Amino acid sequence: MSPTVVLIHGSFADASGWGGVITRLNAAGYTTLAPANPLRGVAADAAYVRSVLSTIEGPVVLVGHSYGGAVITNAAVGADNVKALVYVAGFALDDGEAVGAATALGSDGPPPDLTQVLQFRPFGAGEGDVDAYLKVEIFHQVFCQDLPDDLAAVMAATQRPSALATLGEPSGPPAWKSVPAWYLVASSDRVIPPAAERVMGARAGATVVEIESSHVAMISHPDEVTALIQQAIDAVG
Repeated sequence: MSPTVVLIHGSFADASGWGGVITRLNAAGYTTLAPANPLRGVAADAAYVRSVLSTIEGPVVLVGHSYGGAVITNAAVGADNVKALVYVAGFALDDGEAVGAATALGSDGPPPDLTQVLQFRPFGAGEGDVDAYLKVEIFHQVFCQDLPDDLAAVMAATQRPSALATLGEPSGPPAWKSVPAWYLVASSDRVIPPAAERVMGARAGATVVEIESSHVAMISHPDEVTALIQQAIDAVG
């Protein structure tokens, strides 16, 4: 049975960002699913994705972009049908590690202060928390500098917020310790430092490819992202 490819988006985005990859995978005959990531917290989001995985018959290749990588790292634990993990410029966290801290991997300095590029709205998140958005005026240059202006403007206007707590919540034991992984490093990423991506890919024992891309490689380079997912499909098929 061919695996179902489940695609998990990250913060400040939605599942439509996988459109080009979905089109290519569907054309190749694969079943795809790109559920909404709640963006409320690592454990809660992972539990939601795991509930989606439990409804799928047969093997799954689980793919995560950015914060979606943190989610799949946790969601695949105990999900026996997940046969491969694919990280697209994603957070392949270790046990006890948080998204904010992981941005400092591969660097001698402290993690970048992501709050400098965020704006906050005090609704939607849980008590004592806030919803965080990328500032619209810097969205294009930080998140997706290799996309056309008009597309970047739409993405900035339609971005989904993450609860600020997602930056500091520790991850649980990582699925990549028992599930084979693939990792795409975006060498021009301005959200997650490429050095941190390289560390996470190597630490996870992943098959690593590196391309010249912004943070949203699945949008600007769908052929390369699809090819990496195909490698994972072929390995588990």
